[in-house]
Amino acid sequence: MSGESASVLIIDDEPQIRKFLRISLASQGYRVVEGVDGRDGLTRAALERPDLVVLDLGLPDMDGQVVLSELRGWSQVPVIVLSVRSSEAEKVRALDAGANDYVTKPFGIQEFLARVRGLLRQSTVPASTAAQVIAGALCIDFAFRRVSLDDQAVSLTRKEYAVLAELARHAGRVVTQQHLLKEIWGPSHGGDSHYLRVVIGHLRRKLGDDPAAPRFIVTEPGVGYRLVSNA
Repeated sequence: MSGESASVLIIDDEPQIRKFLRISLASQGYRVVEGVDGRDGLTRAALERPDLVVLDLGLPDMDGQVVLSELRGWSQVPVIVLSVRSSEAEKVRALDAGANDYVTKPFGIQEFLARVRGLLRQSTVPASTAAQVIAGALCIDFAFRRVSLDDQAVSLTRKEYAVLAELARHAGRVVTQQHLLKEIWGPSHGGDSHYLRVVIGHLRRKLGDDPAAPRFIVTEPGVGYRLVSNA
């Protein structure tokens, strides 16, 4: 992907760093978007859909590792971590959480730009990667962790949202009970299907979804559940 067609989101609370990176990236033809803290960065990632994210870890409102984790909940955009934290443990943690590269401050701008070019060349982010999933009147917004039905907010517990979000990430496909239980309750709960049945029941009541004639959540007997695509 050429610089002329690529956008880069910088999430860093230091104005001088953002200015330095903005000038350097713009000189190569990249369009630059800036986020001044973690929440602002996530919002801009959702709205701007950048081709690459440069993420500082030492943000004032939330740790950059948390920002990375939340971003990876709904996007596979390439991420370069740019941080003063130089310990091996910190680097491993970020890379395990989904960062594509890790550069420590201070850094050489030519090497940094080479890493940007390399990641953009390798990028396999599909154009359809979405910050939200819409199934008929139901909208699941991953970036803001919001669910609405007929444009009205639906209040969900953490577990209810987690189950619905996981189904939405695989909309139109069956998600097994075991996958949902292990992903949301943990590896030791693969057999606790009653937990899942209770949450699915609560979701259906809140969404006004009749299990006998579902608009949204379909039960695949003995296997799992499926969120109807384009309900």
